[in-house]
Amino acid sequence: QVQLVESGGGLVQPGGSLRLSCAASGFTFSNYFMNWYRQAPGKERELVAGISSAGGSTNYAGFVKGRFTISRDNNKNTVYLQMNSLKPEDTAVYYCNARGRLVIWGQGTQVTVSS
Repeated sequence: QVQLVESGGGLVQPGGSLRLSCAASGFTFSNYFMNWYRQAPGKERELVAGISSAGGSTNYAGFVKGRFTISRDNNKNTVYLQMNSLKPEDTAVYYCNARGRLVIWGQGTQVTVSS
């Protein structure tokens, strides 16, 4: 069964950190470009960060540069998003996305930044 399962979301105070994980199964993870997207209430889904299949290339949205880091472990079929210096405007559902022969989405994990 092809699937992506996100974890690690939760409630954090402004300035805090969270690490999201996305576990992949049912497809050849190391062949896929991986992305993190997010969607806040009433807004469109937006790209947060992406990482190439071997992990050698990354890209970030301007609003997270210097605060978030995407990484992957192809031995564990997992992609991560380390989020530091979180702001209330980072509050959203965060989705994992795989792009290759297939396009696969996870179910999302809620991140809430609030005092």
